[in-house]
Amino acid sequence: MEISAESAQKYIDTAVGYASEYGVKIIGAIIIFYIGKKIARALSNGVEKLLERQGFDETLGSFLVNSVYYGLMAVVLMAVVSNLGIETTSFLALMGAAGLAIAMALKDTLSNIGSAVVLLVFRPFKVGDYINAGGAEGVVESIGLFTTTVLPIDNRTIIVPNSAITSGNIVNFSSKPVRRVDHAVGIGYGEDIKLAKEVMYGVISRSEHTLSDPEPLVAVTDLGDSSVNFTVRAWVKSEEYWGAYFEMIEEIKLALDEANISIPFPQMDVHLDKSE
Repeated sequence: MEISAESAQKYIDTAVGYASEYGVKIIGAIIIFYIGKKIARALSNGVEKLLERQGFDETLGSFLVNSVYYGLMAVVLMAVVSNLGIETTSFLALMGAAGLAIAMALKDTLSNIGSAVVLLVFRPFKVGDYINAGGAEGVVESIGLFTTTVLPIDNRTIIVPNSAITSGNIVNFSSKPVRRVDHAVGIGYGEDIKLAKEVMYGVISRSEHTLSDPEPLVAVTDLGDSSVNFTVRAWVKSEEYWGAYFEMIEEIKLALDEANISIPFPQMDVHLDKSE
């Protein structure tokens, strides 16, 4: 089948027209994308420097900088699509549906990210604090976008999802400069209560960990089934808590033994029937 010169010219003109029209659009889209990406990167870098000058948390700062960058890039892509002549309304609807599907699939992950933002903004604790949260107790090693790493006193590593931490109570043992050491001590009913109180008070008041303000306390708090029970309290620096806790209970026991004051313990009397 032969094509006339007139038809061929017509096809050529059409092709050139399409190439001219869409070529300009494609070149324009490339330019928009290139310049838009440069602007998005520059603005996100500016935000990053601003956050660094303000002493913002590194993890949250990185998250915010990335959010700014990708948010601006989404605007750039929309401009590129619009320049190519694609209907942005349908494109937005498609992106919205895809975003909803992704959000549903990653809801737990997104929940952890949201919880990380809460932890980093409101700062119920920081790295190095001793906490009890999300079923774990120990020193906070790191706070990430998805998980928080906690080191218990036996040096294990517990990785806790951030959502588990923010969904329950958070106990921060390091938030205050001083903490109170509490011990419950019982003595026999036949012992001298005043002497026992004097002995225990002497132990905690002489301890190098005990602070004079607030004052330490030794008081009878309960008359038990087999013992007179004391509450022994002393205030110490938070970082010295565990050393003071273990030292005091040992010294109290040794001091009571030295004063011949007995501490009751469970015992069983066995009576043998010698009758035949």
